Amino acid sequence: MATFDFKRFHLRSINAHSEAERAAINQELKALYASLSSEEQQEFNEQLQAFLVREMGRLKSDFDSVKGMNSAN
Repeated sequence: MATFDFKRFHLRSINAHSEAERAAINQELKALYASLSSEEQQEFNEQLQAFLVREMGRLKSDFDSVKGMNSAN
């Protein structure tokens, strides 16, 4: 079972200096997906979903922390 490093792609995309650079990173990820067997694509999709759920949870937690700092005590 391969392990895909979505965080690396995510961080590169966040730090991209232009939309063209971001598009190139996205194309790189699409090319990786296209090169996989159907079994590997299934694993890729499952790992991507897990990564997105973790990131959304982290963002919500960060948002709630910041939101809590701005409320009156």
